[in-house]
Amino acid sequence: MNISTKFLTSIALFSVLSGAAFVNAAHHEEGEAAAAPNIVEVAASNDDFTTLVAAVQAADLADTLSGAGPFTVFAPTNEAFAKLPDGTVEMLLLPENKDKLVAILTYHVVAGDVSAAEVVELTEVTTVQGGTAAIVVADTGVTIDGANVILTDIDASNGVIHVIDTVMMPPSE
Repeated sequence: MNISTKFLTSIALFSVLSGAAFVNAAHHEEGEAAAAPNIVEVAASNDDFTTLVAAVQAADLADTLSGAGPFTVFAPTNEAFAKLPDGTVEMLLLPENKDKLVAILTYHVVAGDVSAAEVVELTEVTTVQGGTAAIVVADTGVTIDGANVILTDIDASNGVIHVIDTVMMPPSE
């Protein structure tokens, strides 16, 4: 499957599977438009990101990622977190490991709103954590630091989410 087909398939799949993700449950006065959800709200409304949302909350990053941005988040699914060695997620969620968790999570965030069309033109991105993540575009798809990009361009009011199948680890210092 070429990149264009994969990209269009991802968009179609996203629109079918996540139509309800953009429903804002807050009560609004009649005539008042519902605010578009931010990155954290979009992730929290999708059952595939419960581990990510728990990690963002444990790292005290929810307010930041709910802020003005814009941000691009390469969001690992629950299955991506499940690939980590047994006990890793639980260890990272402990308060004494907050700095390590923050480093890992911010390695998944890029400043700015970088669409899939822009990602495929890049060979690397600098993450909010400060590290550089390599991007490889091939006929089989796009990877970032070895993680497959499996769904793209999930819009939020403060940026965009691209879904990945592996948790990326920042380079060791």
